Amino acid sequence: MIIGPIALLHKVSTTLLAVMKPLGVWGVGGLAFIDSALIPIPVSMDGVIIGYVATNHSRFLIYCLIASVASAIGSLVPFYIGRAGGELVLLKRINRERYEKIRDRFERQEFFAIMIPAMLPPPTPLKLFEFAAGVFEMKPLPFLLAIFTGKFVQFLACSLLTIWFGPKLVHTMHGILHRHLSVVIGVAIGALLVLLFYITRKLFDRRKGERLPSEDSE
Repeated sequence: MIIGPIALLHKVSTTLLAVMKPLGVWGVGGLAFIDSALIPIPVSMDGVIIGYVATNHSRFLIYCLIASVASAIGSLVPFYIGRAGGELVLLKRINRERYEKIRDRFERQEFFAIMIPAMLPPPTPLKLFEFAAGVFEMKPLPFLLAIFTGKFVQFLACSLLTIWFGPKLVHTMHGILHRHLSVVIGVAIGALLVLLFYITRKLFDRRKGERLPSEDSE
């Protein structure tokens, strides 16, 4: 009996999940690395975190930290694949002018262009963003920091909700977010823009009479 590539991948990932999950913190790190590289595990990593935290509340922070670090390191696989030959792949599908516009737009907000998808639940196509970061030659350190920050926010939110409300409610909320991902993305981006505007405004010294450009028209 010949096993197809998708079925084989699912079988391998299921075996890895069964082997790594009993290893505690090291299992969290191993699964996060595998999932963040090119082999997705059968369940999402936030589901794995929920399972670990549900059985041991006291270690939620170390689970979040280890999983976030491992996810960031694993994300270097699609990142460097994109850097190695992704530009040629994109240029086969879009013209040079369109490519330059997309790259310029990405470079203006590259940190948040990676951090926001990293903090959103599946089926957010995070690997495509990681691939694009490599194609557009984002520096590795800001890339790793963006992935770590986004994943830590995601895992910490799942952990705290699990502790406060229990895993069943969190899984229900996760399913709702999965079905309404576009709304979640819109709300997250809107909230981030409001936060950035607030921070930027605070950076201006109002005592010296400096105003934001958007305030000049008031």
